[in-house]
Amino acid sequence: MAAAARFLLRTAGSSKASITNVHSGVHSRFRVALLKASPCFSPHAKTQKRHAAHFTFQPEPTHTKYGPTEKMNLFQAVTSALDHTLASDPTAVIFGEDVAFGGVFRCTVGLRDKYGKDRVFNTPLCEQGIVGFGIGVAVAGATAIAEIQFADYIYPAFDQIVNEAAKYRYRSGNLFDCGNLTIRAPWGCVGHGSLYHSQSPEAFFSHCPGIKVVIPRGPVQAKGLLLSCIADQNPCIFFEPKILYRAAVDQVPVNSYQLPLSEAEVLQEGSDLTMVAWGTQVHVVKEVAAMAQDKLGVSCEVIDLQTILPWDYETICKSVAKTGRLLISHEAPVTGGFAAEISSTVQEECFLNLEAPIARVCGYDTPFPHIFEPFYIPDKWKCFDAVKRMINY
Repeated sequence: MAAAARFLLRTAGSSKASITNVHSGVHSRFRVALLKASPCFSPHAKTQKRHAAHFTFQPEPTHTKYGPTEKMNLFQAVTSALDHTLASDPTAVIFGEDVAFGGVFRCTVGLRDKYGKDRVFNTPLCEQGIVGFGIGVAVAGATAIAEIQFADYIYPAFDQIVNEAAKYRYRSGNLFDCGNLTIRAPWGCVGHGSLYHSQSPEAFFSHCPGIKVVIPRGPVQAKGLLLSCIADQNPCIFFEPKILYRAAVDQVPVNSYQLPLSEAEVLQEGSDLTMVAWGTQVHVVKEVAAMAQDKLGVSCEVIDLQTILPWDYETICKSVAKTGRLLISHEAPVTGGFAAEISSTVQEECFLNLEAPIARVCGYDTPFPHIFEPFYIPDKWKCFDAVKRMINY
């Protein structure tokens, strides 16, 4: 799987691989004709242009309360958090597929050389084994940080996570626990990942008491929330938006710091409509809020949920009681997505405050596509249309 991932990353932008043997057969000739008819086609181009990002990242205000800052992108912020953990906790170990040389996204680069091969090491390509090993390490009293190379491949470890890690404390009457286990995984769409490298599986784990599920929106949150997950006395799943690894750059505190789990953050106050998102989609709805203010005169309150489980329903409900409208947006398919849980809770708690039906702008109920990714993603235009429908309801 690791080799396949590296091959994917090397060839994602190559048009040559996608038109190999295109001259054989009627259908192939038809596809070539369509390709040539495309406005993006150039017979001299050696690489295929990728679609522009569906969001614009706006850096966070510089946080000075935690001391001096340094310019970091998201993967460097993750590396910094792991570095602090290994330096301060002699029991901490990091393991997973290819983490020894830095990982596919370079999140663990340099850590093996700094702390040794006994503390940062590769595992076999077996997600069930990675998490099972992590449970054992945590039960023995050490700090275990496991990496699943892509969130799409966390499913083989599903039984270990939901039937073992999440229930370990409960089934032993709190005599034993594996609270020192943190599972990291790159998550969400990346622009060319297709069905096996673009999934958002957070809703699967939201049904499982005993674990925490966290998704940051940028480098500042990535470092602070990851350190909180590692310190938390419950097993945590930390999903990292892979499209933000290099696209998101902030002034990140150099020192170790923690941000609270299970607390949503109000990024922008508003009076007419509440928008809730997490991860990459936060940046999409921030743009929508600016569009709504500029084009419609609508004041939007923007909330980053941050923790999927246990989630902060009080902050969401308080906001909806004020604005009377709620839009929830995530990349995962709409049916059974976590937006459904938020919608249900808000309907129960804020029914008399609602001025319009709750809107969910999410992915479609299909596998994540490749060339049709721009149509699948819940972009700012889909969200803006939902805002107009709600205001005009």
